Amino acid sequence: FGSACPSFISLHTLDFSLLASSAVNSMNSLWTFGTWIFILYACAEGLPKAPRDATERNCTVSPPYLPPTVKNTTRQLNDLRQKMRENNISAYIVPATDGHLGEYIADREKRRNWLTGFTGSSGIAVVTHTRGAVFTDSRYWIQAEREMDCNWELEKTLSSYAVVTWIQQELKPGEGVGFDPFLFSIGEWQSYSSLIQNSGMTFQSIPTNLVDLVWGNQRPSLPNKDIYALKDEFVGSTWQEKVSIIRAKMKNHAQKPSAVLLSALEETAWLFNLRGQDIPYNPFFYSYTLLTLDSVRMFVNVSRITSEVQTYLNTDCTPSCVQLIEYDLLRDTLLEYVKGNVKIWIGQSYTSYGVYETIPKDKLLAEEYSPVLTTKAVKSEKEQKLLKDCHIRDAVAVIQYLVWLEKNVPSGLVDEFNGGDYVDSLREKQRYSQGPSFSTISASGLNAALAHYRATNETKRELRVNEMYLVDSGGQYFDGTTDITRTVHWGTPTDFEKEAYTRVLMGNIDLTRLIFPQRTSGRVIEAFARKALWEAGLNYGHGTGHGIGNFFSVHEWPVGFQSNNVAMAKGMFTSIEPGYYHDGSFGIRIEDIVLIVEAKTEHMFGGEPYLAFESVTLVPYDRNLIDISIMTDIQIDYVDKYYKKIKDLVGPELQKQNLHEEYEWLEKNTRPLSHGALTSASLLLLSLTVMANGFMNYICV
Repeated sequence: FGSACPSFISLHTLDFSLLASSAVNSMNSLWTFGTWIFILYACAEGLPKAPRDATERNCTVSPPYLPPTVKNTTRQLNDLRQKMRENNISAYIVPATDGHLGEYIADREKRRNWLTGFTGSSGIAVVTHTRGAVFTDSRYWIQAEREMDCNWELEKTLSSYAVVTWIQQELKPGEGVGFDPFLFSIGEWQSYSSLIQNSGMTFQSIPTNLVDLVWGNQRPSLPNKDIYALKDEFVGSTWQEKVSIIRAKMKNHAQKPSAVLLSALEETAWLFNLRGQDIPYNPFFYSYTLLTLDSVRMFVNVSRITSEVQTYLNTDCTPSCVQLIEYDLLRDTLLEYVKGNVKIWIGQSYTSYGVYETIPKDKLLAEEYSPVLTTKAVKSEKEQKLLKDCHIRDAVAVIQYLVWLEKNVPSGLVDEFNGGDYVDSLREKQRYSQGPSFSTISASGLNAALAHYRATNETKRELRVNEMYLVDSGGQYFDGTTDITRTVHWGTPTDFEKEAYTRVLMGNIDLTRLIFPQRTSGRVIEAFARKALWEAGLNYGHGTGHGIGNFFSVHEWPVGFQSNNVAMAKGMFTSIEPGYYHDGSFGIRIEDIVLIVEAKTEHMFGGEPYLAFESVTLVPYDRNLIDISIMTDIQIDYVDKYYKKIKDLVGPELQKQNLHEEYEWLEKNTRPLSHGALTSASLLLLSLTVMANGFMNYICV
């Protein structure tokens, strides 16, 4: 009966009473009615069973239940396996990156996404001749179940050891594991190579990507938009000055490198003050640079370089102007260059194994980060001012959004998806805007408990007055990049919600107020952001902060609070973003961008100034969620001073843009917290006074 069901009923909208009534009336027979019941039962039993959460797949039933967000990957998987047989390999590893190992990649580089259907930013796919698996971390488990079909197993871990262990269960000793060398960092290659070879298998470098061969002409085309030079008003130094700075570092290095190879896209963009549109949310373009003491070679799609940019790169640069070479000729150029008496300085974090394997080890100087990344991390005074200025205009857009939400959420017309779009549109109206700096995280209620949730038309929730709402968003401007998170509640939050929010805020304040010695590692001090949460047995599972650039990446390495970040130094910018995520209920994050400055201290141990943070994010916190009773006077005083700063800097900009309603909102929401504390204290004093007077009257009587 199962195959006949679709011909007379809707499998998803069975109306039993109507169907039964029709059968009885038309046939007037108890036997016929029983037959109909049997058919209905058979049809229902034959339906794919939806899991408890119908947005996720269920591969344990037959046929499997697949939500509408799933992509059928059978054809590309079969085609890839054919390519694997042609290359005599039994497994193939597909990372989610490109040849420059950046966080964001162009659509044509999203090979793992296309192959598996899974679109999370973190994760590795592995294909054998009989199985396929995706390895990812806990941020993306739910998303993976919503997007992958049953060709793929979800492995809830992300490490080279886990991947190789899984492969080892499938392959025999002596069989080959293939990989694209341009999609592995040096460290990743070393880890995988060691594990695979110790397992008796071989690790085979295949420079022609097999997924690209299968993808064929359906693969998105190469970017073709013009590459352009920034105006002088938006840069801290000319490209000629920057080249001189890096050459000076080469000369001063103990190993006297003859060249620096720049692989990270932001490195070439920074060195030459050039920008492009090849990467979503990041103003980069595909390129490499080989800088020697007497030459400059940029590897790029030369047809995209306009005559204006060519003139720009060949002015005031004698004798070493910029030589433009086609992007695909990097390996050939390196192979020729290393024939001489040379030593090439690379940053291992962003150099792929495909580049690394062309350089003889005796001609290699490998450090964690290139001199360009470490130099770029410290902003000049001009760059600091530019980044501060863009945060004032960015605050205007965020305040406009918060005012709009207060007015429109009660009507039930705002959801996560259109809310995220709206805050992006507000930024676009600000001066020098170049779009968002990442895909806005707009998360309501239980969705906010997923730290990196992204709303879609299928998963979006309505914003509700009685729920928490978290919005993490940012903008790209010619003068800087922004990133801010605010969490709000328009109704009456629970005591626990207020406590959790306040403790997150206390952690943000405690770290921001910290004074620390120069060259302190961020890892050493990040616990200050967790202290208030720890005291209540709470915590968060992500990093505490990351660097940010001047019209660059929203996550700019190597600054931050992780163990592999460089030590803190004056002139660096970083985010501070503690949070708390209550599974299935709500999520909280408060993120501010801060500048590292010299601290004003009474003493100066060691004869050098200590360091401190200066907040450049300028949007008030949600008063409705702050419980001042658990805050210290120092923390309350910090917020009051911060609010005065916001009012002084953002208020004039709101008035300049004739945003009177937003200015009134700012006035209201930057009132000192201590006013509330003093009012409570005053009421308590009044109550005690009344009680004392009453007691005295009683005694006198």
